[in-house]
Amino acid sequence: MLQFLAAILGLSLLVIVHEAGHYLFARAFGIRVTRFSIGLGPVLAKWQPKGSPTVFQVCAIPFLAYVMIAGMNPAEEVDPNDPGLYPNKSILARTLTIFGGPFANYLAASLMIFALALTGWRDEIPSEPMVVDAVDPSSPAAKAGLKVGDIITEANGRPIHNVKELIEVTAPRAGLATKYVIKRDGQLLAPLTITPHKMEGRGIIGVTPKFEPRYRALPLGEAATLAITRPWQYTVANLAGMADLVRRRTTEGLTGPVGMGKLVAQQAEKGMYAFVQVLIAISVALGSFNLLPFPALDGGRLVFLGYEIITRRRPNERIEAAVHTVGLLFLLGVIALVTLRDIVS
Repeated sequence: MLQFLAAILGLSLLVIVHEAGHYLFARAFGIRVTRFSIGLGPVLAKWQPKGSPTVFQVCAIPFLAYVMIAGMNPAEEVDPNDPGLYPNKSILARTLTIFGGPFANYLAASLMIFALALTGWRDEIPSEPMVVDAVDPSSPAAKAGLKVGDIITEANGRPIHNVKELIEVTAPRAGLATKYVIKRDGQLLAPLTITPHKMEGRGIIGVTPKFEPRYRALPLGEAATLAITRPWQYTVANLAGMADLVRRRTTEGLTGPVGMGKLVAQQAEKGMYAFVQVLIAISVALGSFNLLPFPALDGGRLVFLGYEIITRRRPNERIEAAVHTVGLLFLLGVIALVTLRDIVS
C-alpha cells in the first residue's frame, strides 16, 4: 500500500510540476489563469488568494492536474480589449506559456539529478562475468530460452567476459544466426543459436546485463554537467524508442498510467534512490512527449504558433480547435488501449 501511495504521489507531483510551468509563465506575462486543479473529480477544498484571478483546488481523485488559462478554450468568446486573455498576448508570451510545461519537467529532472549527484550518485558497473539480469519477452534471446541468471560465456566463438564484449560481437550480426554458449546453475548448456534482430542500426538479442552499484558523491561541476547531459540522453533514447514503435507499427513498449504506476511502485519498494531515478526518467519522458509536434500536445500547439510566426497571420481558430480535438481523441484511444493491456498484464 505504501509503494502504491508513493507511486500515485510521485506521478501526480510530476503532472503538477508540468501544469505549474504553464501557470508560472502565463502569470509572468499577465495572462489570466482562472483555475489550478490538483486532482480530478469532486472538489474537496479550494482557495483563491486575495487579488489573484486563480482558484486553487484539490479534488477527490489524487491523480493528474490541470490549469485553465483564460481565452484558450475555443468555445470562449474573446474580448479583443481584454489584456488578460491568452489570444491577446504577444507570440512570445503565448509560445513560452505553452513551452513552460515541458520546460518545468526538464528543470525538475535536472534538479533531482543534481541533488542525487551531490548526495551519492550511483554508478552502475557491469558485472563480470556477463550475467543476464532481464530478458525482453518478445526478444530473440527469450525465444531461444535464455533466462534471468544465465551467464553468457561465449558468442560466435569469442569468449565473453562482460556486456561490452557481448555488444561488440552481437552488434554487427543483425539477421545472422549466431551461437552463444550459456552457463546455467554452474553447468554449461549446449550452444544456443540466436539470430539478433536489428534495432537502431545494430544487432541486439534482447537481454539486460546485471550491474553492480557503486555510490559516490560527485564534485559540484561534475554534478552540474550530469544534470544537463543526462536529461538529453534520456530524451534521445525516448525519441529513438518512439521512432522504433512507429517503424514496427506497434504499441508494444508504450506504458500508460497504470503501467507507470506499477513501475514507480516497484522502484519505490527498492528504496529512495531507485524511486527518485524513475521519477527523473518519467519527468523527462513527460516533457519530451509533450513537445512532440502532435495535435493536442504542447508540441502541436507550438506548431500552430510556428505557423503564425512564419506567415505572420493567425491560423483559423476553428480549424486549430478541430485538429486538437481529433488529436486528443486519438491519444485517449491509445491511452485506453495501453491502460487495458497494463491492467490485464
